[in-house]
Amino acid sequence: MSQVAALYPSHIAELHRRTEQALARGGFEHLVIPSGTSHYQVFDDRDYPYAVNPQFKAWLPLTRAPGSWLVATPGQKPKLIFLQPFDYWHVVPSAPSGYWVEHFDIVIIRKPEEALQHLPANPARCAILGEPQSTVGHFAPNNPAPVVNYLEYHRAFKTPYEVEMMRQATKRGVRAHRAAERAFRAGASEFGIHLVYCQAAAQDANDLPYSNIIAINEHGAVLHYTDRDTVAPQSPRSFLIDAGAAHDGYACDITRTYAYDAGSEFQAMIDAVDAAQLTMCDQVRAGVDYKQIHLDAHLALAGVLKDFGVINVSPEAAVATGVSSAFFPHGIGHGIGLQVHDVAGFAASDEGGTIAKPDGHPHLRLTRVLEPGMAVTIEPGLYFIDMLLDEVKKNGHADSVDWARVDAFKPYGGIRIEDDVVCTDDAPVNLTRDGFAEAG
Repeated sequence: MSQVAALYPSHIAELHRRTEQALARGGFEHLVIPSGTSHYQVFDDRDYPYAVNPQFKAWLPLTRAPGSWLVATPGQKPKLIFLQPFDYWHVVPSAPSGYWVEHFDIVIIRKPEEALQHLPANPARCAILGEPQSTVGHFAPNNPAPVVNYLEYHRAFKTPYEVEMMRQATKRGVRAHRAAERAFRAGASEFGIHLVYCQAAAQDANDLPYSNIIAINEHGAVLHYTDRDTVAPQSPRSFLIDAGAAHDGYACDITRTYAYDAGSEFQAMIDAVDAAQLTMCDQVRAGVDYKQIHLDAHLALAGVLKDFGVINVSPEAAVATGVSSAFFPHGIGHGIGLQVHDVAGFAASDEGGTIAKPDGHPHLRLTRVLEPGMAVTIEPGLYFIDMLLDEVKKNGHADSVDWARVDAFKPYGGIRIEDDVVCTDDAPVNLTRDGFAEAG
């Protein structure tokens, strides 16, 4: 039996436990989850890329099963209503198979409306989690807040099965990152590197968990740069790649930055950010407030800027005046798992509520206290972004910055290093570093 197969029964047991609690909170008898549907773009005959409902793929590793349904009732074996249509225009999904099928009662249907024969009799007794277009007959998603809040809050805690799925996604992502770096050093364009990445990952835009960020030189200063020039620059200086991969519905999220000249000062700055990032990763421990990791990151990155002569003031002063935010304008990271930006990052409890972001830090995506089982990204960055640096001048802090040093680094765009890290009862597990180490 494979490791994934061995871990799956306890994963399903945990989902059953959570479902029973969530249904009790909402006063429902059944959890009903549509897998999602394909639907057309407005005023066109092209459909949007299908994306499986995360609530559905939490139960089973099916990511291409539009029109299917899952029914979970406490005390009963969950039911999978699997749409396998008669269709000669498209590839018909294969019949369910694998280590997980024995845990479900599986019914095959040929038309979407046939699902009604197998769904619970009374939709009013069901918590139906999905998007509006998943409606079939009188079964329409109602997404009751007590149920959704409970399930999404607890989804932050990954089962050992889920951690293994993320580990498998990381292996694929690491392989593709290595191929992308080789392509950059061989002189490929951004678009060419993207194609190499997809080939090495064996995944295209519809398979990858998010759109690849492939940025050469100044483009590294655009946080979500996805334009991808088709012509390589004459003088490549730097390469920032933020790209992930998926494995049976679970994501990895990896960012690395490289200098073309390994002996350059920019590479030295990359190395300094990398060292600081490892310290931040070590903070992913039970009882640590994730907000504090973010605030500590500002001090650490301001220290890097000070060491490289980019700022003239102390790291503490740079943070207090907001100067550090001009160079590090995003959050330190987010939850990760079934979604790249996993849900309930601000949840105060499984009943709802919001934990506020720190003042002056509007882009942080996670504010919870870390507990064993949580998986997060740690992604500090330093960038040279004109519009943000102009704000430093407008706010009266121009004297805090050595603008000649900024001009020296600006052609390199920016630096970001990102790992996926799992909180445990002891030392954190860095899936990304483990993946690179295993790849050699």
